Amino acid sequence: MNTLLLRLSGAMQSWGVQSRFSVRDTGLEPSKSGVCGLVCAALGIDRADDPSLANIAALRLGVRVDREGILKVDFHTAKDVLRAGGDIKKTEPSNRYYLADAVFLVGLAGEDLDFLRTIQAALKNPVWPIFLGRKAFVPGEPVYLADGLKPGQELAEALTAYPYLCQRAGPARLRTILEDSQGSVVRLDQPLSFQTRRFAPRSMTQDFVATPPTRLEAS
Repeated sequence: MNTLLLRLSGAMQSWGVQSRFSVRDTGLEPSKSGVCGLVCAALGIDRADDPSLANIAALRLGVRVDREGILKVDFHTAKDVLRAGGDIKKTEPSNRYYLADAVFLVGLAGEDLDFLRTIQAALKNPVWPIFLGRKAFVPGEPVYLADGLKPGQELAEALTAYPYLCQRAGPARLRTILEDSQGSVVRLDQPLSFQTRRFAPRSMTQDFVATPPTRLEAS
């Protein structure tokens, strides 16, 4: 197994998995659909290209929460909204939730090392702009990690060993969420098609790992 690590750090992030109508939610960590969408943008994959999406979605996802975000909400009012029936609604209020100042180490694991290498190169030089869940939420630091490709390293091992991403001292342990077919946590964020917005359930396991040293502490 091989693992590719990404850094998702920004002033605002939103990883909704059940947003409906006037309430736009966010999970407390990146969703698989959101991460796959980010990778698709970097590679220049159109939302109608379901076979390419399937290759990305087949990778196993893991997340280490280096800094838990602060849950915030914005109140929005959209004008001249097109309804499903074809008529126009003059105004549509909505509550949009997001995470402030969160930092995540994300891992994608698979057998095809060349595919992971291609994704890493695309993250360094993306075809289309990449964002953290919503187009307005741009990364505060590069998603690309020069040493993020870990050949022969399992997902859990890579997430546990990689240096702590924050500069200030962190907590004694960090929360991790690993994709696991036997996991007890289930979310509807396994992307099947972005064009038709179809998603399947995905099982995960949540655990905690000791906080590794930062790069400065390790050197």
